[in-house]
Amino acid sequence: MFRALKKFKKDEAGAVTVDWVVLTAAVVGLSTLLVVELRGGSSNLTEQTEGYLSDYEPG
Repeated sequence: MFRALKKFKKDEAGAVTVDWVVLTAAVVGLSTLLVVELRGGSSNLTEQTEGYLSDYEPG
């Protein structure tokens, strides 16, 4: 019984899996934040460009 518990305690395969899950969740979260920020910035730029082009008169 104690040998099995010691073996279980030394086994790190589950810890590596948890590390990868946490790392992947962090990457997904940061990517989502980046997309949200870029979307807001690009919408603002699009509105400004539209305003400039609609007021532009060649000439």
